[in-house]
Amino acid sequence: MDYHFYGWEKADAPAVTDEYKNIKTPADLYDALSHIWCVDTCAPRMRKGWTPENRTLGQCSITAFLAQDIFGGKVYGILRPDGNYHCYNVVGDCVFDLTSEQFGEEVLVYENNPEQFRDIHFAKEEKRLRYEYLKEALKKHCGE
Repeated sequence: MDYHFYGWEKADAPAVTDEYKNIKTPADLYDALSHIWCVDTCAPRMRKGWTPENRTLGQCSITAFLAQDIFGGKVYGILRPDGNYHCYNVVGDCVFDLTSEQFGEEVLVYENNPEQFRDIHFAKEEKRLRYEYLKEALKKHCGE
C-alpha cells in the first residue's frame, strides 16, 4: 500500500501489546483505522469539513493516544493557529503522524513540540467518548 502519513517510511515501532490482533506496526493501525474513522470520531468543531476523502480530519488526539496504547512512546502536539494542538506519536526514534494527511501540502514541524497528556485532552468528555468509540471499533475490526 502507498502511504502518505508523516513518518510512514520509518514507522516500524513494534506493538507492545497484543490486545489488537494483527496490529503490529503503525501502518497496520493506519490500515485498520482507515475503515473506522468517520464523522462520529471527528472533532465536533471540524465535522462540517469531514469527508471520506479527508477521513483523518479531526482525528488526531484520539488516534495518537490509541497509537500510544498500542506502541508505547509519547504523544506530542504541534500548536495550530487556532490555539489547539495537532497530536502525533514518538516511539524511540520513530516519529509518525497517522492523521497528517488532513493538512494536505502544509508542512508541519515535528520537533521541539510539547508533550501532550491524555488526562488534559480527555477532560473534555466528548473527546474521551470519541476515543473510547474508536478503541472499541478497532477491537471489533480486529475480530475481538
